Amino acid sequence: MFQDMTDMAALAEALAGSPDYRVLRRLVPRPLSAPPGGLETRVGILLDTETTGLDHAKDEIIELGMVKFDYTLDGRIVGVRNTFSAFNEPSAPISAEVTALTGITDEMVAGHRFDDAAIAAFVDDAVIIIAHNSGFDRKFAERYWPVLEHKAWGCSMSEVDWRKHGFAGTQLAYLLHGAGYFHQAHRAVDDCHALLEILDFTLPTTGAPALAALLENARKPTVRVWAEQSPFELKDSLKRRGYRWSDGTDGRPKSWYVDVGESAVDDELAFLKAEIYLRDVEPRLQTLTAFTRFSCRV
Repeated sequence: MFQDMTDMAALAEALAGSPDYRVLRRLVPRPLSAPPGGLETRVGILLDTETTGLDHAKDEIIELGMVKFDYTLDGRIVGVRNTFSAFNEPSAPISAEVTALTGITDEMVAGHRFDDAAIAAFVDDAVIIIAHNSGFDRKFAERYWPVLEHKAWGCSMSEVDWRKHGFAGTQLAYLLHGAGYFHQAHRAVDDCHALLEILDFTLPTTGAPALAALLENARKPTVRVWAEQSPFELKDSLKRRGYRWSDGTDGRPKSWYVDVGESAVDDELAFLKAEIYLRDVEPRLQTLTAFTRFSCRV
């Protein structure tokens, strides 16, 4: 058996050295390790949730997965400290659609409850929480664990310009393939292990890990521009510009909005005046940071 494994590894290396083949290796979670000595490091947490639906105000989390890792100030991942995985039984049966999507059944979660104290302790020393769709996961997580309201958050899906770095999509499995791995995800924590390898992948355009790009963008303030009371017939122009719709049900304005960098605010205001309102306007502006971005509290 050992000889077979050695032969397969040699074959994989030979194929990887050919321009005619790509080799994907099964993702094996990294072993836990103590923080390395002699390096200034920070603690990050990768987080993934599975839920009973998309409405963060009423749907429930049925699974939480987290991976705690150490990284250097320049964005290099240097070790995995710990992992966390737990189920939670919701107040109503899990729908067939959710089970088909997540693989989680009523039997799997029966009798399980989140240990809120253990979760708070797990995230206590984290400098940043990262999810692969923080606009989704943060809203759910903050409702369950208020301690997460006070953490900086980053999003590996939106805060790395994957297309600029040669990727055609942003789905987790696609990015993992680009990093040279495949995995058969069954649990939320498995997706966190996959995300760790994606963020540790060296981007060919920069020569630095993807985590470095994420941290650089997460540290920058952004400005949310609200196009309130914009003409309905111009909604397609706003959509083409990247605006998104808020229906007002979560306390935010019922309006189109877009998030831009601070340097792009003047251009955005000029667009609204010239092409949407056809007059001078002073739209509502909100400055966002990693501590407020992706939160339903904004």
